Amino acid sequence: MAMQATLEPRGNQTSVLDIPVDGMTCASCVGRVEKAIAAVPGVTRAQVNLATGRAQVAGGDATAIAAAIRAAGYEPAETEVNLSITGMTCASCVGRVEKALRGVPGVLAANVNLATERATVQLADPTAVLALIAAIAAAGYQAEPLGASANPRADMQERREAEQSELGRAVVIAALATLPLMVIEMGPHLSETFHHWLLGIADIFTLKVTAFALASIVLFWPGLRFFLKGGPALLRGAPDMNALVMIGAGAAYLYSAVATFRPGWLPEGTAHTYFETGAVIVTLILLGRWFEARAKGRTSAAISRLVTLQARTARVLRDGIESEIAVEEVRVGDLVLVRPGEKVPVDGEVVEGSSYVDESMVTGEPAPAHKSAGASVIGGTINRNGALRFRAEKVGADTLLAQILRMVEAAQGAKLPIQALVDRVTNWFVPAVILVSAITFAAWLYFGPSPALTYALVNAVAVLIVACPCAMGLATPTSIMVGTGKAAELGILFRQGAALQSLSGISTIAFDKTGTLTKGTPEVTQVVAAAGFDETETLRLAASAESASEHPSAEAIVDEAARRGLTLATTSDFQAEPGMGIEATVEGRRVAVGSKRLMRRLGIDPDGFAARAEALAREGQSPLYAAIDGKLAGLIAVADQIKPGTPAAVESLRRLGLRIVMVTGDNRGTAEAIARRLGIDEVRAEALPTEKARIVADLQGDGSRRVAFVGDGINDAPALAQADVGIAMGAGTDIAIESADIVLISGDLRHVPEAIALSKATMTNIRQNLGWAFGYNVLLIPVAAGLLYPLWGVLMSPVFASFAMAFSSVSVLANALRLKRFTGQPRTEESGPANVPATA
Repeated sequence: MAMQATLEPRGNQTSVLDIPVDGMTCASCVGRVEKAIAAVPGVTRAQVNLATGRAQVAGGDATAIAAAIRAAGYEPAETEVNLSITGMTCASCVGRVEKALRGVPGVLAANVNLATERATVQLADPTAVLALIAAIAAAGYQAEPLGASANPRADMQERREAEQSELGRAVVIAALATLPLMVIEMGPHLSETFHHWLLGIADIFTLKVTAFALASIVLFWPGLRFFLKGGPALLRGAPDMNALVMIGAGAAYLYSAVATFRPGWLPEGTAHTYFETGAVIVTLILLGRWFEARAKGRTSAAISRLVTLQARTARVLRDGIESEIAVEEVRVGDLVLVRPGEKVPVDGEVVEGSSYVDESMVTGEPAPAHKSAGASVIGGTINRNGALRFRAEKVGADTLLAQILRMVEAAQGAKLPIQALVDRVTNWFVPAVILVSAITFAAWLYFGPSPALTYALVNAVAVLIVACPCAMGLATPTSIMVGTGKAAELGILFRQGAALQSLSGISTIAFDKTGTLTKGTPEVTQVVAAAGFDETETLRLAASAESASEHPSAEAIVDEAARRGLTLATTSDFQAEPGMGIEATVEGRRVAVGSKRLMRRLGIDPDGFAARAEALAREGQSPLYAAIDGKLAGLIAVADQIKPGTPAAVESLRRLGLRIVMVTGDNRGTAEAIARRLGIDEVRAEALPTEKARIVADLQGDGSRRVAFVGDGINDAPALAQADVGIAMGAGTDIAIESADIVLISGDLRHVPEAIALSKATMTNIRQNLGWAFGYNVLLIPVAAGLLYPLWGVLMSPVFASFAMAFSSVSVLANALRLKRFTGQPRTEESGPANVPATA
């Protein structure tokens, strides 16, 4: 079923800016950007994500925030959007449109030209294009995007691909210069024959000058980025990863240059060159960043796939004329035509036709859904075999697919509580590494063996290069990106990124009953005819009489007759007895359907079905008696059926070791009957809507027990908000969904254990990443400093240090990408019939 809610952050919160930030390379960058943004007046929250390269900021002025990011040495990736505006007639119109645009969060500048009827808008938040159009519409004008910037996600993808291409070119250039440099510098040490051959074609000074030239190409062409970013950061007293590379590679280069051109400045016996060290450091780190960029692209693959689901055009019928238009031009109320094999362009309701629609890419459900008149369709799904005509109900940013995109992006940019410790460490990490490097240099210079200066330089550079704040900064966000993306593929939407961590630690899960464990609509489960009466005829007459009633049980009886293909007769003299049943005349026969009390009031003895009725009631079903012409004709059992996936879901949750509780407003007998069937541990029945939140709080105890609540109705909203993790069914009400942390698009409860398993897998992945990132630095920085030299004579070369640093970051990303192979909990086969009766 299509989800009808608008999926936005719950509660009345300050609008949030989502700003891409260029230039961040490690966790210390994240800390500096967050600190700079937090200092802007009006900012209440700032979260920066290294993996996505984005800052999410609540409150504050967009222009001031962008200026603060620049002052910190980074660049907010502004997007220029050009809009075509219709309806303007004078300068005052221009003023109104400009005012409306500048009031949109994320707008840095807006200029409107009356002559060209265009607006040029500078955005800090590239996803705000639809908000601009809405603001102009609210001001009384119409607008549509012009140019490439109309698709901000495509712009971001292009920028990411351009970054990969640029890094790839830099790696090639650096490698082409580094390889001959390695031959010149290292070859003579590996082969005496090669050493003599090399000296035969050039003298030592010429070889050193050639090495200097090659190293200069590497450092000041592809490696110039480290100096341009690291230098200003160092001067501001806020060094980052670029500063570490700049200092390390630059120190090796400068020392070698002095040894080449002014060897007399150095102590005797220390005039060695290390040109290859700086060049290899830059080449390997560039190679590592290229791998990182490629891996980051793969972590956002879920977003890319969702974007590709969007249809580009739609075939609409306006004023009797069929035409193909851009999907952005579809309006609410348009009649949209979809042929077999085509994508459904927007959300709507089918008015004509019949087909099967593949919704797996949105809901995660593999079986195509049958669609006919009255059914809802979701934009981005694929029409399989029939032609459909539907009325557009939600377009643009209101479609389910657009909402899913926003939700996944918000969750991927979230910062989990576990990240707080990482942030505190990384804020001090780079300055601490520089301090350790300085101490290493001083210790080797004063206490090291001869040539002390050479040992001091090499080990200090190794400390700078081996340190990897990038790995610590990427450890958490990359796992979040892949985990939430995989969840979206399964039809599980994390509205709050923090729910990933909270869900992994729950010990109790509570369910609403009606509409959650059960279908929410009663169905006929049995029809039993009395002696002398035919079952089919009894059902036909009862359904004919009930057709005039609006009671849910009456609708269930009418639906059962329709399912059996029975033709209903005209009803007259209809009478309803509240709480008892109905009477009516059908084809000249007096028909009554209702409770035992109604039968007794009509003077009809119901005891012939007493034992069967009691057994049905114990199973949670509601027995209804049918009488024809004053005689007991049959018994009709009505129940709210348990959803097909519920038993399997409950069994999977039991295997996870969770305590399972049912919280319902239904009577205790009915609730306990369902609980017995499903194996639910505890029942809290006859609970008023206001009491459900109190029950959840009671289950939480003193806060030591973490509780998840699953529901779908308006009366579930307080409980969803009270729970540590609220899980809403996708087919539920808007209020329930907006109160939840997680939404199950398809409403299949088997996604609940899948969500818990994915949460646990993601948290395990994060802990692995953090363990590796911290362990790597704790172990290798002392080794690079020479701690093992007094014991075993082991030293780490700067070249090996640069390789280890690059490997560290890439390994964290590779580990996070393992989550893409997550398959979820196995769905066990359900015992018994698919539709297990519950209650009316």
